[in-house]
Amino acid sequence: MTTALLAAAGSPSPLWYATRAGGTVALVLLTATVALGVAVGGRHAPRSVARFEISTLHRNLSVLTLVFLALHIVTAILDSFVHLGWLITVLPFTASYRTLWLGLGTVAFDLLLAIAATSAVRLRIGQRRWKAVHWLAYASWPVAVFHAAGTGTDTTAPLQLAVYGCCLAVVVVAVWWRLYRAGPGHTAVRLWAGVATLAIPVALVAFLHVGPLQPGWSHRAAGAVGPVAVTGSAHVTASSQRLALSEPEGASR
Repeated sequence: MTTALLAAAGSPSPLWYATRAGGTVALVLLTATVALGVAVGGRHAPRSVARFEISTLHRNLSVLTLVFLALHIVTAILDSFVHLGWLITVLPFTASYRTLWLGLGTVAFDLLLAIAATSAVRLRIGQRRWKAVHWLAYASWPVAVFHAAGTGTDTTAPLQLAVYGCCLAVVVVAVWWRLYRAGPGHTAVRLWAGVATLAIPVALVAFLHVGPLQPGWSHRAAGAVGPVAVTGSAHVTASSQRLALSEPEGASR
């Protein structure tokens, strides 16, 4: 009986896998949404594609991002590994587990909710105000990237690192393409935009090097772990094995 309980406690639940998959897909979709908005925004839409087609694609990507983000959040809360509570979905930095990194995810989610809400009343608030809020999508993207890298249990996996690298490359190329197509003028703004875009990959690489890719990161980032739906030694085993999946291969536990 005890052996069966320990084995069940040490095995990640389907909800845990759904959380990881939903978060990764949401990040990829958010990257595509941001890159598309940057690359073909303003006067620089491809002549071979109608403006309404680009808008429709952009809107559909945004909706899909929210769908997979909702899956990511709901499955994380329903997973019994750690009791997060629904409050953390709207109030950042209130979780007792991985407070900073989950808080960044909440910030990104709140920014996307603001965009969705203002888009629903776009005609009432006016184009200028809607565009001002819409810029929050660009701010939500780097926040989401650092949330994923800091709290993601797959961060050390080569495939996951490749996903982060591709997301960064896509957005950087989109921004630099937009700056190239912008033509003369606003030199200072364009320079700052280019530097800021390059600063994000540099900061992420530096963070990965000193944080998630180092042994013991999962334990340092975890903070206080909430109650698990097991007891006694099974509790310790479940927590240790689940956190161990966050460690680089061969790292000390």
